[in-house]
Amino acid sequence: MPADILLRPETEDDIPFLLAVYASTRADEMAVVPWTQEQKREFVQMQFRFQRRHYQENYRGASFDVVVVQGSAAGRLYVYRGAREIRIIDIALLPEYRGRGIGGELLTGILAEARANGHLVSIHVERNNPALRLYRRMGFECAGEQGPVYLRMEYRAPAF
Repeated sequence: MPADILLRPETEDDIPFLLAVYASTRADEMAVVPWTQEQKREFVQMQFRFQRRHYQENYRGASFDVVVVQGSAAGRLYVYRGAREIRIIDIALLPEYRGRGIGGELLTGILAEARANGHLVSIHVERNNPALRLYRRMGFECAGEQGPVYLRMEYRAPAF
C-alpha cells in the first residue's frame, strides 16, 4: 500500500467519524425520502448502531480499521479473515476520497494477501453501487444473490 494510505484500528473516539462515513453511503437514499432532516438523521444513526452491533457480534476477531489518507481519516475498512476466506465486511470512503484509486489500493493489498495464502475473497455489494465496476475490474465475479439488493462477489486466487 502506498505510504500515504494507512490503516489504523478504530476506537470509540472514531464513532462520530464512522457515523459520518456511514451517513455518506446513505445520502442518495435519504435524498428521496419525504422525511424531515431530523427524521433522516435519527434513521441513519439508528441504522449505524444496528450495523455496528451486527458486525461486532457476527465477526469477532475481524479488523475494524479507519482508512487514513495523507494523515486524514478518509473511510473505513472492515475485514474478517477466516481459515479459507477473507471476507470484506465493509469498505467505505467519504465522498471526497472516492474515485481517487484509494479503494483499488486497499483491494490490491487484500487480494495479494489472498493469493499468498490461497484464500477466497468475498464481499456483498449493492447491485447499484458504483464500486461494482471496480470489483469486476479487479477480478471479482458474481457468486450469487443475497436477497433483492445485494450480490455476493468473490475473488478466487489463481492456482499456481
